[in-house]
Amino acid sequence: MLQRRLISAGVLLLGLITISVVGYRLLGGPSVTFLQALYMAVITLAGVGYSEIVETAHNPALRIFNMGVVLFGVAVTVYVFSVVAAFLVEIEVTNPFWRRRMQKRINELRGHYVVCGLGDTGRYAADELHRTGTHYIVVDHSEESIKKLEETHPNLFRDMLYVVGDATEEEILSKAGIEHAKGLIAALPQDKDNLVVTVVAHQKFPHLRIVSRCAQQKFADRMLRAGANSTVSPSHIGGLRMASEVIRPHVVGFLDLMLKDQSQTLRVEEIDVEAGSSWEGKPLNDLRIHARHNLLVLAVKNAGAGSPKLWVNPPDPLVIRSGAAVIVMGDMKDIREARLEAKGAASTQP
Repeated sequence: MLQRRLISAGVLLLGLITISVVGYRLLGGPSVTFLQALYMAVITLAGVGYSEIVETAHNPALRIFNMGVVLFGVAVTVYVFSVVAAFLVEIEVTNPFWRRRMQKRINELRGHYVVCGLGDTGRYAADELHRTGTHYIVVDHSEESIKKLEETHPNLFRDMLYVVGDATEEEILSKAGIEHAKGLIAALPQDKDNLVVTVVAHQKFPHLRIVSRCAQQKFADRMLRAGANSTVSPSHIGGLRMASEVIRPHVVGFLDLMLKDQSQTLRVEEIDVEAGSSWEGKPLNDLRIHARHNLLVLAVKNAGAGSPKLWVNPPDPLVIRSGAAVIVMGDMKDIREARLEAKGAASTQP
């Protein structure tokens, strides 16, 4: 509707300018050129007050015509400016510049993670992704809840990319670049909504790794059947934590220190070894992961035929095969460097 009004206003203004130019040329005589008539029309309609170049003092008909142009011009220009202003305001409200710029950055992401829901669970998930330098996009139905992070977590909000909308809708997930995402965290408050997100995401993108929040145990099996790779129950995790605090307080203290230390981001992470990797076919002692990357090797998953699926504290002679995942502990900066090398992006140092 507003676009039609904008077009109508433009046509009206163009028509008035055309009539004014024709009138000035006809009433002003053969000495008035097209450029002079156009100039006269523009300064009259704009009301800028420049001196007349088409003499009207001795031409009553032209003076009367000029007064008509002034009267109609004021009305038309006011209308045109009001329509243009309304159009610009609507664009800025519905799709402001900063949001278009953010959407452009989202469209350029590859291999990121989508966090659906920024409640208590989703907020902590986003914070962990942020601290480990992992690309992610938040989807939440309320922009107000997202902007509350500016007060509570200013560092998280400053760099966060987000989409406002219902995460259960395929169009909103598409805006979050789900087709290029590596994984999805369904952390909406209601289990039914997380189930819908799981179904929508898995049916469209079966390669996506989906982890879903599940408060009620009866929904866990449904989510797994719907395509979730894993479900997480806040109550279950909370109970395990409380038991651990009683049984192994020093271990829990160490893990808390590892996660909360602001000076470094010490984490347990996995490094995937792909086909053609510089690590492929080499034993662990030749890779010298601890000496060269300051990482402690905890386990190797999918080490190969005849080996345990998860080999904890693997021996040095263990040969790393493609498709394996080396589980290490160390600072995220060192882990990222090792991942680049494992993908062949960096040459293996002697």
